[in-house]
Amino acid sequence: MPYFDSNNCRLYYEKVGQGNAVIFLHEFGGDVCSWQQQMGHFSAKYCAIALASRGYPPSEVPTVEAEYGWEKSLDDVLVLIDSLGIDRAHFVGLSMGAFTGLMMCLRHPQRVRSLVAASGGSGAFPAGRSEFIKKCRILAEAASGREFMPADHLAYGHNRIQLREKNLAEWEKFYIQLGEHPGIGSGLTQKMVQAARPSLHDFDTEFAAMKTPVLLMVGDEDDPCLDTNLWLKRLIPTAGLSVWPKSGHLLNLEDPNRFNAECDAFFDAVADGHWPDRNELLERHRGPDNAIF
Repeated sequence: MPYFDSNNCRLYYEKVGQGNAVIFLHEFGGDVCSWQQQMGHFSAKYCAIALASRGYPPSEVPTVEAEYGWEKSLDDVLVLIDSLGIDRAHFVGLSMGAFTGLMMCLRHPQRVRSLVAASGGSGAFPAGRSEFIKKCRILAEAASGREFMPADHLAYGHNRIQLREKNLAEWEKFYIQLGEHPGIGSGLTQKMVQAARPSLHDFDTEFAAMKTPVLLMVGDEDDPCLDTNLWLKRLIPTAGLSVWPKSGHLLNLEDPNRFNAECDAFFDAVADGHWPDRNELLERHRGPDNAIF
């Protein structure tokens, strides 16, 4: 089993295929198993890599708060690609993983070919931020005091029941795997990563200047993420936005074929130079100064 050491923590990853690297970063309720249908698909053309975040077996599960944090998660990704000799990679992140991917674009853009940020932005929109942090801390407290993560809270959530409706067997697998996460790892991740990370709105100036190609994906029934993704689309000149009808938070599980196809088309467009910067496009096709619309 492949492991590497990062900031005093032993982390696990899976790696299949050859070619340019595509790195998958899972959500809070997921793990490396969440990407099985992507790993099999993309390994035919790329070197597909899925990372298990600290606190998620087979990675090590630290038991102290200081060993968790969004910046540590970002460092873990850097150590991973450095240890594998990867100069640049495509990144695909879901929710918590999407946040890490966006931070990679801001902090280390030279290492990112492109980013698919799916279901990102929970707790970022100002109107609901305080309530999001409050719920994170409640869940952190509930999880930390148990041997395993209490699965019902998330699995039956209003933006995850869409998976249950579309594919009961896949939802049951998600439910079982979620309930196998160590309580202390889930609790400290919820407290030190989810609740303690800054809002994406704190980085508005940096996003407006971003040059990395980005594909935003969001389900139209994923209420905590809808407004933030529309805001990101308006702000990031290199971002495209895919809104999925009648869909929730777990897009790669709800419709893996569509998810894979959209990622494929995006990666191809980036490679062919057909994913334009909106500001550059407007400048290139600048009309007369008296144009109204």
